[in-house]
Amino acid sequence: MKVTGKIENILETKTGTTKKTGKDWKKTSFLVKTEEEYNNLYCFEIFGEEKVDKFLQYNSKGDVVDVEFNVITNEWKGAYYTALSAWKVFKADHKQEETVVEEESDLPF
Repeated sequence: MKVTGKIENILETKTGTTKKTGKDWKKTSFLVKTEEEYNNLYCFEIFGEEKVDKFLQYNSKGDVVDVEFNVITNEWKGAYYTALSAWKVFKADHKQEETVVEEESDLPF
């Protein structure tokens, strides 16, 4: 899935260690607001040290971005949790197409 909008906020980066494998993890969340009238605020997660660091290096509040993401739902003790997992974030290309207007002329050529 893909959404285009403005980064409204970048939340605090969280770190930890998995209980199962003992590996360190890092994640951050960020809010994107689209220009849609309804359902226009999305909270995305980015997981993984390299991905988080790259996101924070190249993006900031106020940037207009395209976000490609997956919807992930997990079950834990009978409850279900859904997250929007961003896997690609890049600056939106909002170039307007140029319109060529031919001027009228009385010249025969």
